[in-house]
Amino acid sequence: MLESDHTFETANRHPVRWTLDMNDITPDKIKQNWWRRLSEGLKRTSSSIGTAVSDLVIKRKLDRAMLEDIEDVLLRADLGTEVASRIATAVGVNRYDKSISADEVKAVVAAEVDKVLAPVARPLVIDPTKKPFVILVVGVNGSGKTTTIGKLAAKFSAEGRKVMLAAGDTFRAAAIEQLEIWAERAGVEMIRQKTGADPSAVVFDALQSAKSRQVDYVIVDTAGRLHTKDNLMAELEKMRRTAARVVPGAPHEVWLVLDATTGQNGLEQARKFTESSGVTGIVLTKLDGTAKGGVVVAIARELNLPIRYIGIGEKLDDLVPFEPEKFIQSLFD
Repeated sequence: MLESDHTFETANRHPVRWTLDMNDITPDKIKQNWWRRLSEGLKRTSSSIGTAVSDLVIKRKLDRAMLEDIEDVLLRADLGTEVASRIATAVGVNRYDKSISADEVKAVVAAEVDKVLAPVARPLVIDPTKKPFVILVVGVNGSGKTTTIGKLAAKFSAEGRKVMLAAGDTFRAAAIEQLEIWAERAGVEMIRQKTGADPSAVVFDALQSAKSRQVDYVIVDTAGRLHTKDNLMAELEKMRRTAARVVPGAPHEVWLVLDATTGQNGLEQARKFTESSGVTGIVLTKLDGTAKGGVVVAIARELNLPIRYIGIGEKLDDLVPFEPEKFIQSLFD
């Protein structure tokens, strides 16, 4: 049973602590609450766009200078140069030398953002004949990679799948211990070796074990490697080759975990990993509390990779499949 502590106030304004049994909440209700929390988390991004646009259009008619200012606002929110330019152009269509409201501008922005995000909202489809289905998870230190793996394990396990984790980050004892904690929280098995062991050996052991135990999903953790370190990228490629020898076609997915708060630096990480690691999907974390939420749009436009999941916190249920419409609503609410 998943439990969460909450505080509410009675009529006499005294706070009361209570425990919420998550099994008493319907999936739809949980989902609604999650997106409401995302809206709260994206307020910094939403405010940076909305407030700036409102200030620009007050008592002004639309001209080239205003469009350039709007483009600058979008760039500061990390939507990316090309998308910002495209949106500014769209705002200007049939509106020159006319008054325009902030809501009109935001409506155009939302419509153009939807055009960029719709193609990358591709739900994960798993071929049941591929068993175990192997997901390799990559990303730099601090991106939320291990936490994401724990959340994925909990999600898949709750769907009735048998899940195994592989502690492929053998360079740090703390990484193995952290993954073990998440495995326990999610109630799944984990394969590990001692610190300093060959990560490919961990992959080999995990996949052999998964095959014999009829495991559905194997999620492989990797070291938090800087995208500038060629030798570490080579190690990652070795893990991929090992996986393919044990399970033909593996890894079936390679997901890059990106910290949304890093903005354009996250986009550069995505480029490097895509070039060297065969990334097939993106997981964006820490979307709560960032003024750089627009980086989701820049990544979608630049890489055209599926955004599989987005996350906003540390709890097991703080990860959901990406839905462009709801993201846009949260961004421009």
